[in-house]
Amino acid sequence: MKKIFFLIAFISMFYGHAQENKHVILISIDGLRPEFYMQKDWNTPNLKRLMSEGVYANGINSVFPSVTYPSHTTLITGAFPKEHGIFFNVPRDSKNNHWNWEANRIKTETLWDATNKKGLVTGAVMWPVSVGAPITYNFPVRRADDSEKANQFTITEPLVSPENLVSEMQKEGVLTSKKPFDHNEVDNSIGSMACYILKKYKPSFLAVHFLGADHSEHIYGRDDKNVHEVVENIDAEIGRLIALIREENMLDKTTVIVTGDHGFVDVSQAFAPNILLKQMGLITENGWKAKFETAGGSAFLYLKDEKYLPQIKSMLANLPKEQKEVFRIINRKELDEIGADPDAALALALNKGFSASSTTSGAVLKKRNPGGTHGYFPDSKEIQTGFIIWGAQAGSHTEIMNMGIQDIAPIISKILDLDFESKDGVLHKEILKEN
Repeated sequence: MKKIFFLIAFISMFYGHAQENKHVILISIDGLRPEFYMQKDWNTPNLKRLMSEGVYANGINSVFPSVTYPSHTTLITGAFPKEHGIFFNVPRDSKNNHWNWEANRIKTETLWDATNKKGLVTGAVMWPVSVGAPITYNFPVRRADDSEKANQFTITEPLVSPENLVSEMQKEGVLTSKKPFDHNEVDNSIGSMACYILKKYKPSFLAVHFLGADHSEHIYGRDDKNVHEVVENIDAEIGRLIALIREENMLDKTTVIVTGDHGFVDVSQAFAPNILLKQMGLITENGWKAKFETAGGSAFLYLKDEKYLPQIKSMLANLPKEQKEVFRIINRKELDEIGADPDAALALALNKGFSASSTTSGAVLKKRNPGGTHGYFPDSKEIQTGFIIWGAQAGSHTEIMNMGIQDIAPIISKILDLDFESKDGVLHKEILKEN
């Protein structure tokens, strides 16, 4: 009997140890489009290699609005915004442009919660909505709001955990730049910090967020040479991480997931729906009875009283043709189906080439500086993001279909054997190796 007991105990200990020795690296490229690894004219040898050896998608759906903070929260919760509570980058009630930095704003369980409960070592670099999250080695993203006068590094350093991590990385020569978060250096800083955490602490789950592609696509549009250069640099940083996995003899126990938050759409005109509400007398100098919250290629309508909805719908239906053709209305039923903010009465999903403006003065429709944006309803190819899974637990090389970013958390949970329930995500078993 004792022999059986010890055998069971040994098997349990071995299985638990085997699970803890599994590693997942989740890499988010802000503004990632499948073309970055699917098309020849993008110089991304590392992404292309991961795609050719792993499982990939030629586009996966984002959330609505398809912007960074709601999307990244869906990545680590497997829940749509309606459940996790992060509806925009900046909360609607923000008085000083204070973004959704803090993890305690998330209303559902996260992968951080599940890994923490299991006692796993975790790491994160510049992950949105991660200030104060239960992450072992955490360098969150936080910038100064309108009431603060400080650079990003000064603001972020007190929020890093453990508190000596920054000084440790500076001492080891990981952070040597005086301006590590300038746009021309930020991705290199992120890559260096990620490599350091991976090499020294071997976290079971490491999440890394690269920023530069999003910044360049906003300024230059989808396919400018500057965007190509930034994406090439991010690819090189990913190559450093893959090389480190090999150097540390972690290939047989590490799975890498590369994804993003949204694609990008080139824009040339701005549509200002709040001007229409002002013309109706619903926005005045004394306040508002109805207003649109804009997010790139979308605008969400909020009401102080539901009685205004019929007249707003009538106004939208009777706009001049050149304005009416800019958008389509997303009704409350559709918003529920896609898991968007339950407080919005309706939303406007703008068409390609148009962005939403929050201004209440000037022309309703006018030309804007060319560039790119996102936030659109996630049913168009251009706004889809990418997905690759490669490494120890990845299945046979194939293309995966009909996937959304909400389906990534269940993959990570499965690999790490977490006690975690995704609200909206589905586990695509064909993505993973059969054990």
